[in-house]
Amino acid sequence: MPIGTEAYKNIPERASDPELTAAIHPGDRLAIRVFGEPELTSDAYVVDSTGYIQVPLLGDVIAAGQNSRSLAKELQRRLSNNYIRDASVTVIVVERTQATYTVEGAVAVPGIYPAGPSTTLLTAMAQAKSPLKTAKNDDILVLRTIDGQKSGGRFNLNDIRRGRAPDPQILAGDTVVVINSASKSAWQDFLQAVPVFNVFYVFRRN
Repeated sequence: MPIGTEAYKNIPERASDPELTAAIHPGDRLAIRVFGEPELTSDAYVVDSTGYIQVPLLGDVIAAGQNSRSLAKELQRRLSNNYIRDASVTVIVVERTQATYTVEGAVAVPGIYPAGPSTTLLTAMAQAKSPLKTAKNDDILVLRTIDGQKSGGRFNLNDIRRGRAPDPQILAGDTVVVINSASKSAWQDFLQAVPVFNVFYVFRRN
């Protein structure tokens, strides 16, 4: 998983077109345009509960988890290989039923949160009520589906908070993972145990 400047190539500060890069979900309605093919062109493709759409000639095509760009490429490839020479396909998400992202791991309130055009990694941490004291703040993972492939990056939350690094945009379908630091956990366990040791010491002296 890339880190530093390389991470921002996968998870940029601002996505050039969030609608092209955000993941498609079950229930989304898609507009698919196939140039010169009115029977395949429609604004009424709906992703079913299993993540598929029904496309004439092709049958079931998995759409969930992909984005508009990667799905268009897949449809274009399959149509060109079997039915239409040099097919030209565009896909637009015209209605989203799930514009959310997920925060997991060492945060106060992990869960699913609404994703908007201004949602960033700092926003995600605020919505999850901040990382725990045991969180590894210098290694926050952001996972994203890019052109149909799982990818992402690792970010230093401390640097972002201090303005030393850009605050990457979080898109619908992203997953933010806050890792628990073993060393911080051990230290917190020690601090919690210290009062017990003190009581034992006082008891022995008495």
